[in-house]
Amino acid sequence: ATMRVLSVFTLAGLIGCCCAFTSPPSVAKLCAAPAGWACGPSSPRVGHSFSARAGSVPGGRQLLGGLKCSEREEWEEFVLHIQKDIIQKAEEADGKGKFIEDRWERPNDTGYGITRVMEGGNIWEKAACSVSVVRGKLSKERAAAMSSRGRDASEGDAYFAAACSLVFHSASPVVPTFRSDVRYFEVVGGDGWYGGGADLTPYYLYDEDAEAFHRFYKGICEKHEEGSYAKYKKWCDDYFYIPARKEHRGVGGIFFDDLASLPDGSSPMAFAKEVAEGFMPSYLPIANKRKEEAFTQEQRDWQLLRRGRYLEFNLLYDRGVRFGLDGQGRTESVMVSAPPLIAWRYRADPEPGTEEHRLCGVLAEPREWA
Repeated sequence: ATMRVLSVFTLAGLIGCCCAFTSPPSVAKLCAAPAGWACGPSSPRVGHSFSARAGSVPGGRQLLGGLKCSEREEWEEFVLHIQKDIIQKAEEADGKGKFIEDRWERPNDTGYGITRVMEGGNIWEKAACSVSVVRGKLSKERAAAMSSRGRDASEGDAYFAAACSLVFHSASPVVPTFRSDVRYFEVVGGDGWYGGGADLTPYYLYDEDAEAFHRFYKGICEKHEEGSYAKYKKWCDDYFYIPARKEHRGVGGIFFDDLASLPDGSSPMAFAKEVAEGFMPSYLPIANKRKEEAFTQEQRDWQLLRRGRYLEFNLLYDRGVRFGLDGQGRTESVMVSAPPLIAWRYRADPEPGTEEHRLCGVLAEPREWA
């Protein structure tokens, strides 16, 4: 289980922990890939924000309207589309904040990313939504980690990885922080697999909000694989845990990885897409319901203290953040998930009988919300 989780966040660090929308640099780059990748015909797609144009592709292949590079291109288009949708919905809901755009490219046409960040909004003090699409060759360490999980991977194998991830830090302490991502990883000549998840970090606990959030994702999980919600919930609870504090980071959600197939033969891509399409519908109703509630300075202080725990987890235990920083990743993209303001106070233990104390009790012992 440790190695499985390691693989997830090695990938997350590789492609940017909170990886963000506009059209990609060029359509030709959508299918640019190491030697060995092949393009094939497909039906023309509709509903996305860009269309294929004729253009040369490395290896002498020609990209024309109606052609795609199989599952990789379909997923790449999807993460770009879902990022645009998330940005639009967030700006409409916030009413004030606007996302800035930061594009970046890896050398030698090996990938690109689009990080989009809102700061100083009405609902969100800071929100980030990022997309990252990269190609390269497996290092010895990454290949060994995959092999330990039964994957046929060797040092130097070509890979493709694409993800969309987001984190929304609320201005109000009664609106929870929301983090989520979906990702796809493929090794040339081998299988591809999906990962992702969504989790909620409240500062003040509203049971009905946590229950609604978990029921939402339970519905998606059970639709695609009976019994999978309990598995993915436990995985989420186990990962987002701060051993030094003996508490979980929030009230959890779902978390999955290594998803290459489903028992009934249905599409793991369809499951990952539905999870991503649920990000805003699962969270916005909670944010909209709580955004106008009054709060005190004491509650704001408590929010900043709890954000300190959020950052403790990211820097001490999140393997993606650590990998991204240790591996000389793009630091701005790695650290974009950090809260904007944080506080630490010595022995900041809440008084028994308070709402703050009740929250801490739930963080110590996860509940079966759904």
